[in-house]
Amino acid sequence: MLLTDTHTHLYYETDEEKLDQLMQRCFDNQIERLFLPNVDVASIAKIEVLVKKYPKNCFAMIGLHPCDVKENYEEVLDEICQSMVDRDFYAIGEIGIDLHWDKSTLPFQQAAFREQIKWAKDLDLPIVIHCREAFDEIFEILEEEKGKDLRGILHCFTGNLEQANKAIELGFFLGIGGVVTYKKAGLDEVLKHVPLAKLVLETDSPYLAPVPHRGKPNESSYLVHIAQKLAEIYETSVEEIAAVTTANSISIFKI
Repeated sequence: MLLTDTHTHLYYETDEEKLDQLMQRCFDNQIERLFLPNVDVASIAKIEVLVKKYPKNCFAMIGLHPCDVKENYEEVLDEICQSMVDRDFYAIGEIGIDLHWDKSTLPFQQAAFREQIKWAKDLDLPIVIHCREAFDEIFEILEEEKGKDLRGILHCFTGNLEQANKAIELGFFLGIGGVVTYKKAGLDEVLKHVPLAKLVLETDSPYLAPVPHRGKPNESSYLVHIAQKLAEIYETSVEEIAAVTTANSISIFKI
């Protein structure tokens, strides 16, 4: 069995010994592929350290998180763009729109999202989308940009069936994380009508820990609990969930 965490901020842990322990717990649970979303300029180097230490297991993305998009976003994007030289990365992410914390930056977030979509198209890379309280705004831009060269993952999907179908119609996979294990979330009912072939697994660690670790810091080794929940929903084995979602991740990231 081979499990893939398509979205983890594992690099937030800077203590080398603790980081090695986090990785070992992943290996113990057959989680051997981890994709690391970038959030700002400072995280580029942190991701690079982890990728160099675990080159067969950790894979980098590059991008500017919408919560870090401010008035000076153009300067920050230029700096991130310059960092792409001589560096391997497999997606533009995480990018998107977040209207939970600050709606006033929406015009900047929209502009930064469009610019980074352009990067992805130019480089023939998938995008990994952060969407919080912004489905309409995200879909508006994806409709404008849609085409065979636009693809990726709608990270941390917690929407309804209509939103799920819209994302899939636009060529995106749904990133399913710990929220699916929360009793009142209702995501399990949505997924009963969504093909497993359109899903990937993620933890978004250290956030959104699944049951039985809800409320505690998340980690990538907890991906196994998400896989187990999907096995219940789709009435299949964890091995089948692992096989299909890992195959999906390979088709998205091309690695």
